[in-house]
Amino acid sequence: MMRLLQLELIKLGSNRASRVLIVSYFLLLTSIALVAAIKFDLGPVKFHLAEMGIFNFPYIWHFNTFITAFFKLFLAIVIVSMMANEYSNKTIKQNLIDGLSKREFVLSKFLTVVVFALVSTLFVFVVSLLLGLVYSDFNEPAIIFSDLEFLLAFFVKLMGFFSFCLFLGMLVKRSAFALGFLIIWQIVEAMARGMMRWKLFDADTTEAVMAFFPLQAMFNLIKEPFSRLEAVQTVADQVGQKIELDYAVQWYELLIVLGWTAIFVYLSHALLKKRDL
Repeated sequence: MMRLLQLELIKLGSNRASRVLIVSYFLLLTSIALVAAIKFDLGPVKFHLAEMGIFNFPYIWHFNTFITAFFKLFLAIVIVSMMANEYSNKTIKQNLIDGLSKREFVLSKFLTVVVFALVSTLFVFVVSLLLGLVYSDFNEPAIIFSDLEFLLAFFVKLMGFFSFCLFLGMLVKRSAFALGFLIIWQIVEAMARGMMRWKLFDADTTEAVMAFFPLQAMFNLIKEPFSRLEAVQTVADQVGQKIELDYAVQWYELLIVLGWTAIFVYLSHALLKKRDL
């Protein structure tokens, strides 16, 4: 496995565009720290985002994994480009001629996906831990290391999304078209939700069905964290509203995304086996 992974990392390292995108992605993950510097001091109005509690433990694990997940498109571009380059440069054919089986080829790509997701998760963990140690009002170990399931959800979410991108890159063979298909699929899911809500089900049933769609399943892993903020809860109480949401990571939602991950990897292998290269 290490040989397969090393082969992919060498390919990525030799591609300048991929290097730029990967570096940009991790710089963006780091930029979450800049949020702490946002301050407004306009006379009686004083606003410091870090003082609102977004970097408090254990809330920071929820907030940072939700926000940084939106940056995953940078690595999605790398993954679909990685597949497009295999076809355009004919390296996929050369790899197979050199003795790499089609199964090993897909495995090497999936290992790259797993490494991207794992390194991203570790990176977010370190950045969040440092921010929390600086800004959090709670520094007891039991509090610091609670709610770490959001990091697990983040890892599974990225692995599922990158596996989807891997399949699209294998299916379409052109990075621009693969990314276009990704956007189209997002629209398809939105239209499916609208049609079900309009013609078939009530809101709760519609959301229950949508939870099995791939992109929606990935999004569901980490719920929005903003309504969990104490300031938001206080405002809601003052206007007579009660916010009662379940923010926890659900085991069955993890299984759905893991199931889609397995499906995408299987379809990528099946597609490659069927194609005449």
